[in-house]
Amino acid sequence: EVQFVESGGGLAQTGGSLSLSCTASGFLFDDYHIGWFRQAPGKEREGIACINSETDSTYYAPSVKGRFSIGSAHAKGTVYLQMNSLKPEDTAVYYCAVSRQIMGFIDKDYDLDYWGQGTHVIVSS
Repeated sequence: EVQFVESGGGLAQTGGSLSLSCTASGFLFDDYHIGWFRQAPGKEREGIACINSETDSTYYAPSVKGRFSIGSAHAKGTVYLQMNSLKPEDTAVYYCAVSRQIMGFIDKDYDLDYWGQGTHVIVSS
């Protein structure tokens, strides 16, 4: 059974920082690209960061590049997201996810394979 345990969301002020963590199990970690997407109320899914399992390269959406940082600990099946210089427009539910195709994190029209239950991030102005 595929499971994700996400933690670390919450409330932050503009300019503040939050860290998210996600531990996944039930599948072979190395077979999937892993990352995060978010969804704000009334908006579509936005892939924000991921790690390419084949090259270990990272991808960041333009909206978060330079502010967010993704990392992983493969042995623990864990992926992290450090979010700095937060803005009110970062307010959303954040999900960790895995996908066999990297485009799942870059283009919303591509599917993701599995994702967690989500954790809320609220940034006050």
